[in-house]
Amino acid sequence: MVHATLVSEQSGPLSPGLYIVATPIGNLGDITMRAADTLARCDAIACEDTRVTQKLIRHLDISKPLWRHDDHASAKDREHMVEAMRGKAIALVSDAGMPLVSDPGYRLVKDARAADIPVTVLPGANAPLAALALSGLPNDRFLFAGFLPPKDKARRDVLEELAGLRSTLIFFETAPRLTKSLAAIAEVLPGREVAVAREITKLYEECRSGSAEEVLAHYEAHPPRGEIVLLVGPPAEAESSEADAEAMLVELLKTEKASKAVAQVAKATGMDRKALYARAMELKGQGPENP
Repeated sequence: MVHATLVSEQSGPLSPGLYIVATPIGNLGDITMRAADTLARCDAIACEDTRVTQKLIRHLDISKPLWRHDDHASAKDREHMVEAMRGKAIALVSDAGMPLVSDPGYRLVKDARAADIPVTVLPGANAPLAALALSGLPNDRFLFAGFLPPKDKARRDVLEELAGLRSTLIFFETAPRLTKSLAAIAEVLPGREVAVAREITKLYEECRSGSAEEVLAHYEAHPPRGEIVLLVGPPAEAESSEADAEAMLVELLKTEKASKAVAQVAKATGMDRKALYARAMELKGQGPENP
């Protein structure tokens, strides 16, 4: 058991306001020292499910009032909480991970900021980012899009809407709906690499990747359990992109400085600016431009 009173040299009550506190997504050892200290020193904790949060604070040997704040919280409920923050330090947590990620807490934060209540964020465990790191998929650009819709047509519509983005797509998904989502990805986004990160930080953590068809076949044979993050890699670059980019670069260099030509080609093709700039210098037969 971790005693929160031992994780910080600070003591006494916190300043009034709202504290957004990330909590573990599975392994309770992932609680940060700062989060444990804040939960120990705050006046109350606003949470989605009091039973879930109770397990965490018992693990930390903390006893605090727990205020229920979930999808059913009304504007009046939030008003009462915001008013309490004028004189009390209220910690906001979700059942797991970073609050406000597919979580109703954003309304409370918005109301607190509108009322000039001090808001502090304590970063920590985050399932979408942990899954992205685990997957090995491109991470220079990514989009977290929450849960895919449960209805077949709505699910396909969302995937079609996102199809043109040159980004890794990240979704939350439930175990019973995973195979339907993988089938839809195979149909709407053919040829993309996908990854399923399951039970991150827990005993049976796994990350399985491959084509949507390959991963679908596995989970049809081995129905999944637990918390799931579903990732879809970006579309492949067109084969002619490099040749097209070079032709565009050659043409632009006739009238533009290399830096401006490179910026235009990078924007049009999505190619790396450094590589384009190096090629521009080769074409011009000189070193880098002076600033």
